[in-house]
Amino acid sequence: MRIVTLVENSRANEDCIAEHGLCIYIETEKHRLLLDSGQTDAVIKNAQILGIDLTAIDTVILSHGHYDHSGGIMPFSQINKTARIFMQKSAPEPHFNGERYIGIDKDILGLPNVSLIEGDVQLDDELFLFSGITGRRCYPQGNKKLTCEKDGMKVPDDFVHEQCLVITQSGKHWLLSGCAHNGILNILDRYKEIFGNVPDYVLSGFHMMKNDGEHTDEEKAVIIQTAKELVKLDTIFFSGHCTGIPAFEMMKEVMGDKLRALHSGEEVSL
Repeated sequence: MRIVTLVENSRANEDCIAEHGLCIYIETEKHRLLLDSGQTDAVIKNAQILGIDLTAIDTVILSHGHYDHSGGIMPFSQINKTARIFMQKSAPEPHFNGERYIGIDKDILGLPNVSLIEGDVQLDDELFLFSGITGRRCYPQGNKKLTCEKDGMKVPDDFVHEQCLVITQSGKHWLLSGCAHNGILNILDRYKEIFGNVPDYVLSGFHMMKNDGEHTDEEKAVIIQTAKELVKLDTIFFSGHCTGIPAFEMMKEVMGDKLRALHSGEEVSL
């Protein structure tokens, strides 16, 4: 299996664009797919630089209904009109950070190849989507500012719109999440409910980024406790984007080589 970080906040390839967003390109035996699409058309430009043919993509998975994961879908749709695009049916609901709209471009819903799904879906023997994450262990503190609109009212976002992709390949299992808004430990708990074990690899943001000063003691405690729980598992983690550099470094001190960084233009190496 081949995995390339097409869009991420930082870059390994100086020719590639870095932006606040995430897009992962994946080649399996049966598929060429994208997890998310970044914030802008950077996915198109970076793919050209890296020699990745986006017209060959057959599947796009939107991890949740935020602009920095969905913004590249409309530019992508101009060059690829056949790839199936899967999102949870609640992903198009309005989402906000304070007063700022952070939801998806509503034009996406006009694309004929968009599938709105609900709950868990087995796409085939390689690809499985799950949601229904209800646990709140080490819940990301940054979620406190995020809301969604239901029945005309802004309410705390419950992240029902978040879904995770599981890829089975060569006897190994990959778990991929865009931001892990529900908390990576709770996502792993849900994974264990379904599969009875832990994945071999996890690729996900951890939504621990802090944009307005240093982390509070409470936030640091959640970050460190999360790392202490993850390092116990027989799993390798790749993270970036909304994890944030300070949080990543705190977790890296605990997890060592079990935690590895993502960068635009870089192929994930095992």
